[in-house]
Amino acid sequence: MADLVAEPPVQETMDEIKETNSNNLLVTALFCCVWIDKFNKNIFLTVSTKSNYIVVQELCQKLGSLEPAFQNEDIAFNWLQESLKETGQNPLLLILDDVSPESESESLLDKFDDLSKRSNCSILVTSRSSFPRFGSPYALDALNDKDAMALFRYSAIREDKSYYIREDLQKKIVKHCKGCPLAIKVVGKSLRGKFAESWHKKESEWSKGASIFDTETEVLLCLKSSLDALDEKDQNALDEKDQHNKDCFLDLGAFPEDQRIPAVALIDMWAELYGLDEDFLSIHYLQELSSRSLANLVVTRKEKMLADGYYSEHFVSQHDMLRDLAVFEAKLDPNKTRLIIDKCGGKVQKHQSIQPRILSISSADGELSKNLHKIQLSEVEVLVLNFQTKNYALPEFVAEMKNLKVLIVTNHDSLPAELSNFLLLDSLPKLKRIRLERISIHSITKTPIQLKSLKKISLFMCSIGQAFSNSSFKISNAFQNLEELNIDYCSDLLELPVDLCDLIELKKLNITHCHKLSSLPSEIGKLINLEVLRLKSCTYLETFPASITNLEKLNSLDISDCFSIKELPDNIGEISTLEKINMRQCSRLNDLPASVSDLKKLTEVICDEDTKEFWEIFGLDIDIRVLKEEFDLNWLKMFQS
Repeated sequence: MADLVAEPPVQETMDEIKETNSNNLLVTALFCCVWIDKFNKNIFLTVSTKSNYIVVQELCQKLGSLEPAFQNEDIAFNWLQESLKETGQNPLLLILDDVSPESESESLLDKFDDLSKRSNCSILVTSRSSFPRFGSPYALDALNDKDAMALFRYSAIREDKSYYIREDLQKKIVKHCKGCPLAIKVVGKSLRGKFAESWHKKESEWSKGASIFDTETEVLLCLKSSLDALDEKDQNALDEKDQHNKDCFLDLGAFPEDQRIPAVALIDMWAELYGLDEDFLSIHYLQELSSRSLANLVVTRKEKMLADGYYSEHFVSQHDMLRDLAVFEAKLDPNKTRLIIDKCGGKVQKHQSIQPRILSISSADGELSKNLHKIQLSEVEVLVLNFQTKNYALPEFVAEMKNLKVLIVTNHDSLPAELSNFLLLDSLPKLKRIRLERISIHSITKTPIQLKSLKKISLFMCSIGQAFSNSSFKISNAFQNLEELNIDYCSDLLELPVDLCDLIELKKLNITHCHKLSSLPSEIGKLINLEVLRLKSCTYLETFPASITNLEKLNSLDISDCFSIKELPDNIGEISTLEKINMRQCSRLNDLPASVSDLKKLTEVICDEDTKEFWEIFGLDIDIRVLKEEFDLNWLKMFQS
């Protein structure tokens, strides 16, 4: 089955689209790109919720069986095998449409896979879910403007062209369908044969904020079937931590349309909302959503063999229609768990009892809705703020959020923004996690602050510069109970503040892609509880301070892509707790100190072929892994605002 879609197919004309009752999102697009000429016969079967026996019975009848019904599935399959043998070299294309991810479907695919190996039969499976056991899936993108318009006209415009609809109106309606073949087809059919006024009415409703799901029930029912499957999976899960598939999907709606979602932001949310205290549990949920085509998990650097527990290079993207579904479902939630405000001045649901756990506000200019006073904010646990402006003030109502645990602030402009009102956070007793993206850190260090409950802070693409040189702002006072500090892609970070070494509760220090960082504080050895030190892609970093050997709980050291490092500390062997070292692409490293032989707990080293030889000299009983690095450049477009 995997060989059939080994390369992108050639798109055929719209006349070759076949009508089908399937609800599968991909069917229309797939029928535009099948190699019809390669096969002597093509058979299309909709699987959906049918039993395996019914599916096999239908196939037998399409192949010419005169039996009204076989006694059981095995007898029918035996007949199939004999029938396909008789066809000899005549190639057959069997299309199994709308295959669900249930176990019965997998057993059916097992049998068809075996059947294809014994005959000249190729099988194409269309599904919202992937089936990795049978080969790599071929993911279909949303339709481009040209193809979307062609499909819409095929569905909406009568052949006799007895009435005229302006092209600009057609384009506006197609734009609302967001490249989704199902939506385009359903909307087109609903407008077919209607006067221009009906077209104007529908487009006007959507332009004013109405959802396509309000008017197109067929689209809603189709997509909602995927959510029903998540519901069923949650209900059947025995472990409480496996019961949040639908919640995780709906939470994706808290992030703006057409923007990549950092996986670490979701990790922060779900750790506090659902008790997913290990980061990999959140990634597991994202992988599950991705396998069901409800989201797309993108890793910027493909290191398939490496699972190091740090996910700053993992991002989530989502089809706009699916994001709309998440927002639509959030509005229907009787508990009003999520409140998503996409534009300033947008209407807030008129329910006095709204007490959301998640509040998301997206505003290009930073202006906030005037209706927020209608909402009870005391129960908000996650606040997501998105804007695109040079200056942004945290809303005054933040001070009311006494249960706030997670704050995510993202500036979608190309330059870091000044952030004011940061002092409001001083009054929040439960705030544990803060993530700032494209923010000027200098703007938040102007005034001393104490966030005693804060456990984790993440700075992504922020401007740091000399922000911590302000004598009145001490990082050790501001975040005295901090356990994890992440600094990623902060290109102007030259040095770490010395008083960072007074964060004695710190367990994880992750600094990645900060190319100008040239040294670490000499007092770094004071971080006596530090377990993970990650310095990935700090390309100017040359040496380590001698006190690094005082990190008596350090178990993981990552210096991958630190091109300038020439040597490890001579007494590195004194870090007796060290279990793992990642030193890929340390190209200037010429040898290893003799003390590495004293690393008795070391079990894993990740390196290149050249440095592998250095380790082999010592004859240590460790796992030495050599990784060949691949790059996925498609993710770059996700950073474009």
